[in-house]
Amino acid sequence: MSALLKSARPATAPDLDVLGDQVTIHPSGYTESHAHDGEPQERNLVEHMARFRDAPLDFLREISLHVWSSGTGWRAYEDVIGQPIFYPGFSEKMKNMVLSTPMLQRKIEGLAERRLEVEQQRGLLGSQDRLHTSKRAQRKYVIEQSLQEVAQNAANDMICKFESKSFIRGAYYLCTQLLTRAYHQGIHVSSEEVLRLRSVAKQAAKKRQSIIFLPCHRSHVDYVSLQIICYRLGLALPTVVAGDNLNLKFVGGFLQHAGAMWIRRSFGDDTLYTTLVQSYIDTLLQNGYNFECFIEGGRSRTGKLLPPKFGILSFLLDSVLSGRVHDAIICPVSTQYDKVIETESYISELLGQPKPKESLRDFLSASSVLSLQLGRVDVRFHEPWSLKHFISQQQTRSSTIAHNDTKTADVRTTLLRTLGYRVLSEINEVSVIMPTALIGTVLLTLRGRGVGKPELVRRVEWLSERIRAQGGRVAHFAGIPTSVVVDRGLEVLGQSLVGRIEGLADETFYAVDRFQLSFYRNMTIHLFISEALLSASMYKGGGPDHQRIQYEALLDQVSFLSSLFRDEFIFSTEGLEYNIKKTIRGLAADNVITVRRTEKPQDSTDDILAIELSDAERLCERENFDFYCFLIWPFIEASWLGAVSLMGLTPPTSQMCGMWLDLKDTQDRAQLLGKTLYHQGDLSYFEAVNKETLKNAYQRFEEEGIIQVTRNRDRGVPPKLRLASSWIPNREPSTGKVVAGGRLWAFTEKIAQSRREGINRRDGATVATRVLQLADKLGQGLFVSASLNPGSEWQDKDTAVAKPRGKAMRATAHL
Repeated sequence: MSALLKSARPATAPDLDVLGDQVTIHPSGYTESHAHDGEPQERNLVEHMARFRDAPLDFLREISLHVWSSGTGWRAYEDVIGQPIFYPGFSEKMKNMVLSTPMLQRKIEGLAERRLEVEQQRGLLGSQDRLHTSKRAQRKYVIEQSLQEVAQNAANDMICKFESKSFIRGAYYLCTQLLTRAYHQGIHVSSEEVLRLRSVAKQAAKKRQSIIFLPCHRSHVDYVSLQIICYRLGLALPTVVAGDNLNLKFVGGFLQHAGAMWIRRSFGDDTLYTTLVQSYIDTLLQNGYNFECFIEGGRSRTGKLLPPKFGILSFLLDSVLSGRVHDAIICPVSTQYDKVIETESYISELLGQPKPKESLRDFLSASSVLSLQLGRVDVRFHEPWSLKHFISQQQTRSSTIAHNDTKTADVRTTLLRTLGYRVLSEINEVSVIMPTALIGTVLLTLRGRGVGKPELVRRVEWLSERIRAQGGRVAHFAGIPTSVVVDRGLEVLGQSLVGRIEGLADETFYAVDRFQLSFYRNMTIHLFISEALLSASMYKGGGPDHQRIQYEALLDQVSFLSSLFRDEFIFSTEGLEYNIKKTIRGLAADNVITVRRTEKPQDSTDDILAIELSDAERLCERENFDFYCFLIWPFIEASWLGAVSLMGLTPPTSQMCGMWLDLKDTQDRAQLLGKTLYHQGDLSYFEAVNKETLKNAYQRFEEEGIIQVTRNRDRGVPPKLRLASSWIPNREPSTGKVVAGGRLWAFTEKIAQSRREGINRRDGATVATRVLQLADKLGQGLFVSASLNPGSEWQDKDTAVAKPRGKAMRATAHL
C-alpha cells in the first residue's frame, strides 16, 4: 500500500537500503502497511527533508550527507547499475566519440563535395588552371574544417555533461527539496516494478545495452521525477532529450550537467545537424548509456495522451535497424500527478492566448511552486522489452514487413507507428488514476449543477470500481476511508476548481472551472473510450422509444466516430466490429443495455438485431449510460464545431473557385465561433473550444480530403487552406446565403446525431439559419483579409495542393 505522509515531518531524510535485489525503505516514522490481495506494493521514495527553520541541526546534517562529504549509503551514488558516469572528462570523451563516428565523417565529406561541385559550376575553382587539383584539395580541406567546427560547436551545446559526482549529489538534494515543497506527499512507485527494473538494468549493464525510458509528458516536473528515482535506486541516470527552448540562463547549464541533451525544436533541412543527433544517439546506445525521451514530444495540455511524435523515435529505430546498435531495452513510463503545476497556463493557451516564452521565473512565481500542497507524484514502469525482438516480431506477424527491406520508407513508417502506439498503450496500461482525476471525472459527468458530499463519495467509489473492472489502476491509500481521500483530493484541487456551498441541508460541491477540471477528467477517458463511443452512437435524447438502435445503424455511427477520433484516442487493434461486439457483451453483462437477437443460433456472430437501454439502467437513472456519454460529448462538440466552421469557408458568390486562407487565422475564427455559440446556448461544453482539439479536428479534415492545406518548406511562411472543390457548399442565388445542404452539411449532421440533447437537437433549423449565418459572417472576414494580402491570389487550378493523407471515412461514402 502507499505510505502516506504523517502530519509531522520526519526528522531526517529517509534511507533506501539496496541489498541484492531487496529494496527496503526506512523513513522516520514509517509504518508498514499491507496491500490487499492482488494489489501491488507501493512505496514513497521521496519524503520531506529537514528545513532550516524547523530543525537547523538536522538541515545541516543532511547538507553534509548530500553535498559536503562523499555521502553515505545511497547518497554516495557509488557503484551504480549501468555504465560509468559522473567523472571528470566524461563530456569531452563523449564529444570525441560522437565527432569521430564514420556516419558523421561521411556526411561532412559529402557536404564538402557538394559545395565543391557548386563552386566549380560557378567557375570559382579555375578548372583550366594546371593547379586545379591542388586548389580543389585545399578548398575541400578548408570546407571540411569549417564543417567540423560547426559540428563541434553544435556538439558542445547538445551533449550532456555528466562530470561531477559532487554536483549530482547536491542537485539531488536541491531538486528533492523543491519537489517536496510542491508535492508534499512525495514520489510514489511500485516496489514490484522498481525491483524488476533493477533486475533488467543489471542484465542490460552486463550486455552493455541501454535502457530507453519513454515517459508520457504532462509537466516540466517530469524531467526531474525520473532522474530522482534513478538516483534513489542506484541506476545510471539517463541522458534526457530536451528542447532548447528550456535552455534558459543559469538553469540550462544546471540541467545539462544533470543529464539534459539540448536539441533544436526543428531541424529543417540541416542534414549535418540531423546526422550529428543520430551519431550522438548511436554513441549512447552503442556504449550502453541509458536514454530518455518523451514519446508525445511536447507536454499534453489536455490531460490525455497525445499521438506519438516520431522524430527521436525514428533515430532510435534506425540505430537498431541499421545494425549500428545490436539492441536496446524499451521501458514505457507513466507519470501521474494529483495536480499539475502548469494547468492554469495550459488553459490560457488552449483558449487561444499565445504561449509565453519559457522562463524559470514564470514557472516558479506563477504557480508559487515553493509553497504549494499538490499531493503526490505517481510513477509507474511497464515491463521493459527488447527493441530488436519487437522488430523481429513485426517481421513475423506482417507479410509486408517480412518480404520488404526494413530500410524502405513504407516499412519504416509502419514500424514507427506500431512502436509509437504500442508504447502509448502500455503507458495507459500502467497509469494510476489519482483521486483528483476521480473527483474531476465525477463532477463533470453529472446532470445536475452540484453533488452532495455522501453522493460524491459514493460516485468516487463507484468510478473506482468501474476503473478496476476495465483493468485500470486506482491510487490506494493504506485503507484510509474514501471520504478522507476525497477530502484530501478536494484540498489539492482547491476552491478555484471545486466550489463548496455550505448552509444547505447537505454540504454540496460543484465544478467552478470546468475547463481546468477537464484536464483531470481526460486522465480517465482512455479506459472507457469504446463504451463512450457506443453510448454516444445510441444516444437520441427523449424517452425509451429513442433509446433503441438497430445494430447496422449502430455499427455505422460507431465506425464514423472511431474514424473521426482516430488521432484523439488509442483504440484496440482487434478490429472495429470485434471491438463493438466485445463492448456490447460487456455492457450487457453490466446490465446497462439489452440485446435483441434474431432467430439465428446464440453462438452466431451475426445474430444481433438491435440494442436498447435495459430496464435496470433506466431505474438507476441511466447512471452508467450518462457517464459514458458525458465523457465523449465534449470531443463530439469540438468536432461538430470544426465542421460548422468549415461551412463558413464557402467562397463568396462572385468567385467560387476558392481562395487560400491562413490556417491559423481560420482556426482562431473557429474558436471565436465556438465561444460565441457557447455563450448563446448553442454549444453545451466550453471545453469544445479547446484549441488543441480543434487543431486535431482540422487535421482529420485534411486527412479525409475535406480541406486542402499547403505548407511551405520555409517555416516563416504560414500554412494555408481552402475547402476541397467537391466539399464546397452552395449559396442561394438570390440572397447569397450558404445552403444547409450538400456533402459538408451531411457530414456535419452526421456528427450532430451524437451530440448532447439541447436547443439544436430540438430545433435543427437553428443550425440551418442563425448558426450558419454566424459561421458565414466570420468566414467572410477571412476572405476579406486574404484578398488584401498580396500573397493570397485567386487560384484557377489545384496547383501545389497537399493530397489527402487518408481514405475517406467509410460512413461518409453514402451520406
